[in-house]
Amino acid sequence: MNDETPTSPDEKPRRTAIVAEDESLIRMDIVETLTEAGYEVIAAVGDGESAITKTRELRPDVVVMDVKMPQVDGVTAAEKIGEESLAPVVMLTAFSQAELVERARDAGAMAYVVKPFTPADLLPAVAIAISRHAQITQLESEIQDLGERFETRKRVDRAKGLLQTNMGLSEPEAFRWIQKTSMDRRLTMREVADAVVDQLGGGQSKD
Repeated sequence: MNDETPTSPDEKPRRTAIVAEDESLIRMDIVETLTEAGYEVIAAVGDGESAITKTRELRPDVVVMDVKMPQVDGVTAAEKIGEESLAPVVMLTAFSQAELVERARDAGAMAYVVKPFTPADLLPAVAIAISRHAQITQLESEIQDLGERFETRKRVDRAKGLLQTNMGLSEPEAFRWIQKTSMDRRLTMREVADAVVDQLGGGQSKD
């Protein structure tokens, strides 16, 4: 062991990010914002095809990507990245692109930011995307069947919403509550979610 300054257990490694934006000034601005916030930007590209390739190759913690780009647009790139479960995606969009926002959501984008944006807009969206992706990965590791995964995700989302409303928890806190209860009681997260919905949501857990 040559490391003279080992990482302490409390010290988290830097999150990695890929930025995909065809306008170079905006791309540089996003890279600077992420770097100043402690992220390591491991690639910055100007088209969707490069975004897919680099994400496959480097497996970042998050991809920040514009909706409209040459060769392959951001929504199509997000679909590919989502299908392969490579990384969470934050989409950048303009006010006039509402229909693209819907497409981006359907494609699996975890969050989106409307241009023009500030660091105060971008950074929380990036954190939310990483958190949601981690939740989904945790759920999917518990369930192999794709249909079951979708149903479980739906029920856990409903339970999270009820916990947020009734217990004043944030979204990550609500998920951690479900996760901890699942481990403590040796239940699946789906069973815990159903119990939450039964108790707090009028017993409508099965629709």
